[in-house]
Amino acid sequence: MEYTDYYKVLGVEKSASSDDIKKAFKRLARKYHPDVAKDEPEAEETFKRVNEAYEVLSDPEKRRKYDTLGANWNQGGMGGGGFRRAGGSGGGVQFDFGGSTGFSDFFESFFGSGAGSYGAGDPFRQAASRGPRKGADLEADMLVTIDEIMEGSSRDIKLSQGGGEAKTIRVKIPKGTIEGQIIRCSGLGQPGVQGSPAGDLLLSVRVEKHPLFSLDGHDVYCEVLITPWEAVLGCSAEVTTPHGTVRIKVPEGAEHGQLMRLRGKGLILPKEAGFGDAYAGVEVVYPTDISAAERELWEKLAEVSDFRPRDI
Repeated sequence: MEYTDYYKVLGVEKSASSDDIKKAFKRLARKYHPDVAKDEPEAEETFKRVNEAYEVLSDPEKRRKYDTLGANWNQGGMGGGGFRRAGGSGGGVQFDFGGSTGFSDFFESFFGSGAGSYGAGDPFRQAASRGPRKGADLEADMLVTIDEIMEGSSRDIKLSQGGGEAKTIRVKIPKGTIEGQIIRCSGLGQPGVQGSPAGDLLLSVRVEKHPLFSLDGHDVYCEVLITPWEAVLGCSAEVTTPHGTVRIKVPEGAEHGQLMRLRGKGLILPKEAGFGDAYAGVEVVYPTDISAAERELWEKLAEVSDFRPRDI
């Protein structure tokens, strides 16, 4: 399987800071996200690669593992099998999702762990001498979209065990699902010992990143960019939420970092019990390249204004 260079995908150096990585993601996401690049046929696939790269490089633990193993990740059996054994490293029968969790085959293989067949040192074989024992639970990440959270969905996941024939399971993604939530698939984990039931497959939800807002549970945070004069005089502006574009009123004297609450414009709550809220954060953006006429007006304002913040 071909190695994916996530640094190259985002166009940053390996030494890039977390802020550099975040900026690179935002720049590319605003170009390729399907909500923005609706007329570009390859934009969706490009965004998936960008989102996956950000999922890895923005997570300190994933980035550390990715940097440590590097391009030789699959030599000497270091590659995973698309899963993690709950409570520890993987072991026993190999499971493969074939890219159906929303992440690429490379991601699933790289961030799985320790697949293989039963061996002399295998804890499951050792457990057999102590009598029946339920199989271990397995964990994997599953990428879901904002639309799947808002509307509810189901996902067909291909699952092959021990190199055998792949089978397809249908996983329900309930409305109101959030980042980090566990979707349990009973009986799809490691096989039990001496006739005991198999463990479960635990799918940990990862929500696809959005270029225009971020999530905190069921609440949404977005930015509203305004000019200095709009901050002083007030204005109306558009912000993007999971419900679409919403026009808000920015009050006179708005301050940088001020949050404005949009009730009910967040993600849908479980069991359709309403919606979370959206919060628009004011960001005052100052011009950096001004004309002579603009400079003259700024200088005139400086002359006539008696506002002296350092004297307060």
